[in-house]
Amino acid sequence: MSLWMILPISLPVFTITGIWVVYAMALYNQHVCPVDNWLYNQSCEDRLPSQRGAVLCCTLDNVPLISKCGTLPPESCFFSLICSTGSFMVIMIGLLRYAHVIEKHQNCILNTAGLSTCWICAAGLIMVGNFQVDFAKVLHYVGAGVAFPTSMLFVCLQSALTYRLAKTQGEYNVGHLRLGMSLLALVSLVLSGVFFVQESFALQHASAIFEWLFCMTIMLFYGTFAFEFGGMSGDTLMVLARGGGVKSFPGSDHKSEESGSANHHHTHQPEGLSIL
Repeated sequence: MSLWMILPISLPVFTITGIWVVYAMALYNQHVCPVDNWLYNQSCEDRLPSQRGAVLCCTLDNVPLISKCGTLPPESCFFSLICSTGSFMVIMIGLLRYAHVIEKHQNCILNTAGLSTCWICAAGLIMVGNFQVDFAKVLHYVGAGVAFPTSMLFVCLQSALTYRLAKTQGEYNVGHLRLGMSLLALVSLVLSGVFFVQESFALQHASAIFEWLFCMTIMLFYGTFAFEFGGMSGDTLMVLARGGGVKSFPGSDHKSEESGSANHHHTHQPEGLSIL
């Protein structure tokens, strides 16, 4: 059992716990309304942070979208930290997954596309966390427009890749799990986007609920890479050190034979060609 499996498990534990802590801070400071609140008003006599009592007057500015929860300090500081740290972990998981597929099988277009979408998603997530929606709306929405679709594309590519490489029943079961999570994420993302552009208060609030569901599903999807990372070895890092090419590793006779024949061929090259 490899210690690398801690990385994909840590990502959902850290991010999901972190964004709920941010929500709790925003709720405590009355920067957003509770998730179970479905009553909104066109306007309020007092702004939400100035109100007191159990009954709150909420407007669309107080819908508990994840971005809204991390807009104002002090929760905005923690939100930026969570997004930046989570982006780094996403980059590492995507890179190790890419190398692991090359080590155990071979490189393919699905694997390369998965790495690309993973890194693009991480870049968008950094923008989302560091450009708050109330103060840099355009940059924040650009980041969200990059992070959400690419994260959805990433889980779809990885689900297809899992089925393509599966050989045992356990690997097929992991594929079924990832396919189910991908479908749930897709439905959540579509409904969140459709409801977000509506004028209805109830639909706006439903958009926030589906956004939370989408983000948690994506993070839990990353956690499923613990199944593959549990069998990861130092050979995986050697793939990265050699530039991602398929090289020979100890314990692989077939690859050793290929490497040996290649070396034998090179020893017979003319000296002039070797110099070139």
